[in-house]
Parts: sequence; structure tokens; C-alpha cells
Amino acid sequence: MIYEADQGLEYHIKVNEDMIGQYVIMPGDPKRCKAIAAYLEDAELVADSREFVTYTGYLDGEKVSVTSTGIGGPSAAIAMQELVHAGAHTFIRVGTCGGMQTEIVGGDVVIATGAVRMEGTSREYAPIEYPAVADIDVVNALRESAGALGVTAHTGVVQSKDSFYGQHSPGIMPVGYELMNKWEAWKKMGCKASEMESAALLIVGAFLRVRVGACFLVVANQERAAAGLPNPEVHDTDKAIRVAIEAVKKLIRT
Repeated sequence: MIYEADQGLEYHIKVNEDMIGQYVIMPGDPKRCKAIAAYLEDAELVADSREFVTYTGYLDGEKVSVTSTGIGGPSAAIAMQELVHAGAHTFIRVGTCGGMQTEIVGGDVVIATGAVRMEGTSREYAPIEYPAVADIDVVNALRESAGALGVTAHTGVVQSKDSFYGQHSPGIMPVGYELMNKWEAWKKMGCKASEMESAALLIVGAFLRVRVGACFLVVANQERAAAGLPNPEVHDTDKAIRVAIEAVKKLIRT
């Protein structure tokens, strides 16, 4: 069953198939939507409901949308499921992350090939044994775009979690022992970065048979700080946005 609001709009995000494109860029923060939409032609605000803000415009003549998801897997999954119901088929999450390997520096970009499912939303779609894997065409488009733009980008698995402070202050948590042990495991396995939405989006995308990928601005890296290395803190997401925009153009052309 799909819930719909008045006038045939999707229940939460308040759009229909006439209001969005088949390609969607998905930031977490609603305030980033306008900045992303500035790269589109003739972009217009078409919906603003809860954490879900949607702009629609054009890239190379193709209708493209930008829809925010808010923080975390539950709202991200809702947004994607309703966007797919309205006709979208290709998604790129653009967000921020914290680096996990010491060679990854604030201001770099991370491109996800997959995500550790250390969150709860995806478990209501697929058994935990099923991997959260990014679409190969989206990954390749993101990598090629980063290269063409001269952006320092790292490609690999990221960790998705539900608790921001569980990452940054695990010692205060009653289950801090588990959080810290798993953090060390993800680092040893080569996880590039930590964020909060990708695992849910990748699993929902697999279930719905749509293409999903993700790229992130590295805000900072707590592992560099712990090692006594320079740890610049960067908040301007424009670099990651431009990588995503160029990747969408490549996907449209192919």
C-alpha cells in the first residue's frame, strides 16, 4: 500500500510524477537543496514538507530533482520509496562524513562502493547478510567526475550508523564497549568514512531495482586527530555537489 496525500501527492514528500525528474540528488540537510538546485537550469521549488524539500530543474535537457532526506535512515528510506513511486530511477546521495583512514583529510571527497549496515532501517527491508552495494554505473560516473574536476576522492566502503554521538562520544554510552570494538573492526577492514544514510538508501534501492550511489565531503577525521596529525575541518559541500552534478550529466548521456 502506498499512502497518498491530497491531489495524488506522495504522503510525506508531497510530489507527484509531474513534479520530479527520473534523476534525483539527495542531500540530508534541506538547506543544501537550494545550493544544489543552483546548478540546474530553470530550477523551481516544487515541495516543502517536514524535512523533505524538493527542487526540480534541468541538466542537459533532462528533468532532474533535488530532494532532502533529513538525518538518518528512516526518513531517507521514506523519501526514496516515494520518489521511486513517482517515477525516479537514479539517485545520488550527497552529504558529509567523517574520515576513518588517516590518509583521508577534511575537504576530500569519499565515494561509496558499499556501506556497513550498522543501522536499523535496512533490517526492515533485507536480512543483515544481504550487502548494501552501490550501483556500479553510478560509482564509475562519480569517480570519473571527481577525476575530471581534479577533486581528491577516495573510493570504498563507508560505515552507516544511527547515532552521531555514538561515533563521537562512544565512551559515554552504556554500550560504548561494543561501539568502540566495532569501530576498530571497521577501520581494520578499510572503511573510508562514517555517515548516516547510505546503507538504508542502498538497500531500499536494491529492493526497488533502482540505481543508487553516494558521495560525501569529508568534514574532518577523528583518527587523524587521535594520531596527532593535522585535522582540517571543512564544511563547504560545493566540491561534493559538483562531483554529483557532473556524474548525473554522465549518467544522462549514457
